[in-house]
Amino acid sequence: MRRIHIKGDVLCTLVLLGLLCILLYAHQSLTPIWETMRMEHGSTSSRTLLGAPSRGGSLPSKPPNLPQCNPEPKLPVQGKSKSQSKSKGQKNTTKSKQKDKKRKATTTKDNIMPTHPQFDFEDYLRKKDQRDFRILIDQPEKCSGPKGAPYLLIAIKSVAADFEKRQVVRRTWGQEGTVQHGQTIKTVFLLGVPRNVTALPLWDRLLEYESHYFRDILLWDFEDTFFNLTLKETHFLQWVNTSCSKVKFIFKGDADVYVNIENILEMLDGKQIDEDLFVGDIIVHAKPIRRRNSKYFVPELIYGQGLYPSYAGGGGFVMSGHTALRLHKACKEVELFPIDDVFLGMCLLRIGLQPSRHEGFRTFGIVRPSAAPHLQVFDPCFYRELMVVHSLTVPQIWLMWNLLHDPSVRCHSSQGPTALPFKWRGRISAVAKRESNEDPGKHDYGIQVFVKH
Repeated sequence: MRRIHIKGDVLCTLVLLGLLCILLYAHQSLTPIWETMRMEHGSTSSRTLLGAPSRGGSLPSKPPNLPQCNPEPKLPVQGKSKSQSKSKGQKNTTKSKQKDKKRKATTTKDNIMPTHPQFDFEDYLRKKDQRDFRILIDQPEKCSGPKGAPYLLIAIKSVAADFEKRQVVRRTWGQEGTVQHGQTIKTVFLLGVPRNVTALPLWDRLLEYESHYFRDILLWDFEDTFFNLTLKETHFLQWVNTSCSKVKFIFKGDADVYVNIENILEMLDGKQIDEDLFVGDIIVHAKPIRRRNSKYFVPELIYGQGLYPSYAGGGGFVMSGHTALRLHKACKEVELFPIDDVFLGMCLLRIGLQPSRHEGFRTFGIVRPSAAPHLQVFDPCFYRELMVVHSLTVPQIWLMWNLLHDPSVRCHSSQGPTALPFKWRGRISAVAKRESNEDPGKHDYGIQVFVKH
């Protein structure tokens, strides 16, 4: 009996070993098949979530009232067991999207695309012959009236959203009126239709109210973009030719400049109104910019020559009314160019007029000398001898105007704050007089706007 018991233990041991070997063999043999089944099962689950039919049969179609969507292609989805929760599946989907974005970013870095210009030159070439746009807001009586055409017309390039810039010009150096020598000054603002009309709701009503209140808005029916400033130039010259042909002199510039009108009047003293005059910050021997990422990029297809003609910086320049009428005719004969300053230089070349450079026109601002890095350039003693200084903010223009007209401000010389005593006849313009007679509570366009700035 004892031998039989021992043989039974050995037999059980052998049987267990045999079963273990069979299980190991079966595991190794069936693992690829099992993995395949798991992947198929996981893929089916993913396809079901995406709305695609499974391999085993077709899924019920979507209800007809739901929109059919075309999902973007995904990365291959690894198999998932049924025990995985829905939250884990969402996390894995998010990770897959992040990996997809990284792959796209890597592909973009590896295949560097050339920088595209900021201007659609193909569209420009298709539309460059569209030169005539109707005027939406006009000021036909700006240069008429009992006093006739103005001695100096101030024309400022602006956009609809720059209400505060227009206001500070109206209240400071660009205010209309009559100076002590009987010279009349009028102001107009040149605008086009905003490209993004949603950025300023009711922009058309704003300009309508401004025009009714100040009578100085000129609005044309073209998009107000950087490369359409040439259209603003040609349409302004057309307006001068039809509505203000008797004007003596014109200052044309940007809204972010400070202008010493008294110095400009001094410069114009003794000038003949029936002669050519074009004065500003003149740029000579400028080369076209061929870098595609530049704001002023111009391909050789548009301009093939190596140098631009001499032109004035667009921050501000002065010309006679006689020259403006000649430029109006010349601009009709010159092909439109997307940079307005250069285009006007082409028109000057067409009439054979060499523009004059004046040190008082600083359309690139006042540069601090390298030998005096701590020098304060925003100082009335710098500004009082200049004509035009570019790139100033609304508070800076307001401040400089008051500094230059403050009797207590003195420079090193014994002279007053300005080179010439400059006074408005009656000191208050017609608009300011009209405001003073109204309810003070309605002064939404008054000085208080800039005090709060």
